[in-house]
Amino acid sequence: MTLLATSPVLPLIRQDLGLDETAIGALSTLPVLLLGIAAIPGAALIARIGARRALITGLLIIGVSAALRGIGPWTPLLFATTFAMGAGIAMIQPAFPSLVAEWFPGRIGLATATYSNGLLAGEMLGAALTLPVVLPLVHGSWSWSFVVWAIPVLATALLVGIARPSVGGRGVRRARVGWWPNWHEAIYWRLGLMQAGVSALYFGAITFIPDYSHALGQPELVGPALTALNAAQIPASVGLVFAAGRLVGRKGPLLASALAGLAGLVGMVVLPPIGMVACAGLQGFAGALALVLVLALPPLVARRGDVHRVSAAMFALGYTSAFVVSVAGGALWDATQVPAVAFAPAALGALVLVVGAATLPTRQVSLKAAGSA
Repeated sequence: MTLLATSPVLPLIRQDLGLDETAIGALSTLPVLLLGIAAIPGAALIARIGARRALITGLLIIGVSAALRGIGPWTPLLFATTFAMGAGIAMIQPAFPSLVAEWFPGRIGLATATYSNGLLAGEMLGAALTLPVVLPLVHGSWSWSFVVWAIPVLATALLVGIARPSVGGRGVRRARVGWWPNWHEAIYWRLGLMQAGVSALYFGAITFIPDYSHALGQPELVGPALTALNAAQIPASVGLVFAAGRLVGRKGPLLASALAGLAGLVGMVVLPPIGMVACAGLQGFAGALALVLVLALPPLVARRGDVHRVSAAMFALGYTSAFVVSVAGGALWDATQVPAVAFAPAALGALVLVVGAATLPTRQVSLKAAGSA
């Protein structure tokens, strides 16, 4: 929520702080860069204190730093607290697949789809409610809107601290012996590039939809397009809860979702402005499907106790690439003064996902997924 609540108020931030499109791209995706840089230290933290405690620590960092983003407005502080918030998010990312493997080793697809529903619901709430609900509540202050979105994060940390599942601790302790990824294995790079494609497709769109709509003279499309992009993810994730055994670990569904996401991105640029909402919805649905299918792969391919290492490597490669893609989109816009070219790096990321899905050797993975369904 704290990450996706930034996009709707980007025009206000740009106006108040005088940022150019390159800086806007960097601000939007700085947490994404941290998801890459801090993913492996997050795996080390999991190996030391366990996935559940790492999750609580990361949530506290996210909540506090997200609230401090509202102090100002002052550009250096905004970027510094955004950096800290991204580090907290990075710390908890490898914890999710690790907890799936420890708590639900026989239902990996179902568990991944279930926690992804919460992830996607948070994205939808942050993007959809900021403009119509939160900003009026704080009298139009984008800085105070960040404080509001920090409250649910801190409440979640409290709830996770109270909840004490009886499983998971033993398996996490066995994982302490290793946290550094084995970069010699090709699957680490393959999953990383596929995660890069998913992230570039999504963040490349949500970063530039607001300013692109303003550039087209259609500012009223910002809210509906962002809502469609995020709300359409929920049916895809919910559907996977019921169809995880048939879809997770298989090449066909992943390839289809990658192609549909690329089609939605292209449609936002080539169709009339009113088509942006429908294409954003298509991209959101396809991107959510691809996201869950990719997130389910580490628990399927990794040995028990190594899921945090495989996940950390995947997030490190994927999210670092996504940051580069988003900043490149803003730089292209600034250099050419052509708004549509901002989406070109995201389209390249979608093509990478298509290639990765088409070449993924999923026979053994599919057999394991079918057995765990």
